[in-house]
Order: sequence, then structure tokens, then C-alpha cells
Amino acid sequence: MDGQVTVITNPTVNVRLTSTISSFEVQRRFNRGISIAELKGKLEMVVGAPASSMDLELFSVSDKFLQKMDDSEALLGSYPVDDDCRIHVIDRSGGQMGEFTDVSKVQKFELSDEAYDKKTDTARSFMRKQRIGHFNEEEMAKKKAEHAAREEEQKAAADVISVGSRCKVQVPGQPTKLGTVMYVGTTDFKPGYWVGVKYDEPLGKNNGIVEGKRYFECENKYGAFVKPLSVTVGDFPEEDYGLDEM
Repeated sequence: MDGQVTVITNPTVNVRLTSTISSFEVQRRFNRGISIAELKGKLEMVVGAPASSMDLELFSVSDKFLQKMDDSEALLGSYPVDDDCRIHVIDRSGGQMGEFTDVSKVQKFELSDEAYDKKTDTARSFMRKQRIGHFNEEEMAKKKAEHAAREEEQKAAADVISVGSRCKVQVPGQPTKLGTVMYVGTTDFKPGYWVGVKYDEPLGKNNGIVEGKRYFECENKYGAFVKPLSVTVGDFPEEDYGLDEM
């Protein structure tokens, strides 16, 4: 009819839930037509507290306290509950904060390495039968020999690289970079031989410091460490990157 305004209320409401036994906030949607007693029953599975020991408090969207929800027979919709309001569950059963997320009290099942090794239905047993990974002695010996040979190649390449030399760095999957050799030798951060390079452009990863130790000096993002075989020394003049066009 003319002159009448019909207000349609969403039959469900999305609320935020917090509790005295958890530091987490979760969101759930409930029907406004359920009673507070029914709501507590649903909250048991969410917060882990028994419904009979719950006290509920309602807070606004801005977390301003509105009122207690202490009438078990009242409908949820009878309270001023809007989307994103917060319902805080107070557990009077004695539960402590973090009780249900603290795994330190959970008894752990432990199996010794010796006992595990004797079992026939484990991943280790399968790998042993199929001679996979480190259970394939021939393959492991081959990989070890290949690694040793590769390291010898890296050392031989490092021996002919001198600090102060101009260089070209070609790392697979990356663009070619020009720079100056600043360091050659072993490092504390990874085994093997490494070459520290100061690039002509800020294409590096550090300023000559890795894990708190300084190997050489340069501006941040101009320094990098690469394997010797990725470095070619030679007459690579520093390019003019258009500085005369300012």
C-alpha cells in the first residue's frame, strides 16, 4: 500500500567469535531465529567449551560492549546483532587460554631408529627394496664422484681468476652481467669456491656481506657471489648507461 515502508531483515547474520580459552577470532553465520540455548550448543564445536558453562557477551562492529546475552530462551535476532558484531564466549568450566592448542601435554608416539629400520611396511623399507636414493650404493658413488669432479673444475676455474679483474657473469636462467671481481675463495655461508663480484648495475643481492661477514665492499644490491665456472675474466669495459643524456 502507498505510504508504507517494508523492512526486510536478513534471516542470517555473520558474527565474529572470541573466547576466554582461545586467542583466535573466527567468523560464523547463524540464523537469527535460533535461541541463545541453541546458539550455545553450536558454539561448543567452535570454541571447545561446554554449553552449560558459557556466558555470552555481545560487542558492536567497533568492539564496543553492548550487553550480556543471558536469556537462554530469547532468540538471537532479539538482540542488536548485525553483521561483523562480536560475540565473546566466557568459559566458566575452568578452561585455560590455549588449552586446546597446546600440544606440549600430548603424549607422543616415538619409535627408535633401530626399530623403524626393522619394519617392512615403511617408506625406508620400500626405498631399500627398490634401491632408491641413498640405498643405491652404485648411484650414490657415481653422484659423489661427479660432485667431486665438479668441485675440482670450480677450483681450477677459481685459480685463474684474480681480484680486480673485469668479468662477465653468465648464470643459467639469468641475463649476462658485467662487473669487477672483488673476492675469490671459500666462504662460511656455503662449501666450495666462490667469486664475489661487484656488478656495474644494481643487479646483485648484497653489499659484500653475507650472514654477517664482510667479504668485500660495494653498494647495496651491487654485490653477489657466483660459482667460478660462471665467471669469465677479460677486457669488459664498464658501459656508459646513458649518463650523458641527463
